[in-house]
Amino acid sequence: MNKRSVKGRAVREPAGARVRKAAVSRRTPGKAEPKNGGAIAAITVTVPSQIAVRTPLLRAHKFRVGQTVLYTSSPISRPGASGTYKVVKLLPSDGDDYQYRIKNPGEAFERVAKESQLEHDH
Repeated sequence: MNKRSVKGRAVREPAGARVRKAAVSRRTPGKAEPKNGGAIAAITVTVPSQIAVRTPLLRAHKFRVGQTVLYTSSPISRPGASGTYKVVKLLPSDGDDYQYRIKNPGEAFERVAKESQLEHDH
């Protein structure tokens, strides 16, 4: 296809599409730009409504780095590990729950805990 055959064709919009307009500056190659910044032309961009509607809302971590939290271990893991810990690092979610790297000052190692296992220290 050459430029002429493409230029004359009508653009087909999908059903349920949303139209957005954006201002674009037109510049001619090889010519100096006028002092007023050049002419502004409107370009229409079509965005399918399925894309615009399905953007998930991001949930934030409940605790911050450096915050002191109460850790409750599960009965399957070490029950004596429950206590006060400090959040060392925020980790991504494991699917349903955010994870944190926590450290107890009395232990030489760090643990990984789910958000559901942590509470605010009062």
